[in-house]
Amino acid sequence: MNYDNKRFRPVGGAAGEDGRVARYRQQGDLLWGEFTGGHARRGVLTGTAGPDGRLTFGYCMVLDTGEVITGHCRSTPEVLADGRIRLHEQWERFGAQASTGVSCIEEIPSTETPAQPAAAKERS
Repeated sequence: MNYDNKRFRPVGGAAGEDGRVARYRQQGDLLWGEFTGGHARRGVLTGTAGPDGRLTFGYCMVLDTGEVITGHCRSTPEVLADGRIRLHEQWERFGAQASTGVSCIEEIPSTETPAQPAAAKERS
């Protein structure tokens, strides 16, 4: 499974709904990416992709409050009927904002362009 240059958003979210978009890159088993939107002004991730497409990565983000959050995530892929990838995520945040949770993101169709996050529009 190749994640290179694929974009993801929360399941059920319309493109640009709140600007939450992640773009993944991949070279071999090395995975990295960046994300913005929602309460995240900017975030980065780096980790590995297994032969079965499972992802393991660490992440760091700056929230709109200025707080810096770090954590790790394990994602299990599901290939949808239309060929897009849905990722089932189990994540854990560290430090003062420590928490655990599950989330689900899915690939944005290549023909769809998400809107620019509001925070980015304000800085433009």
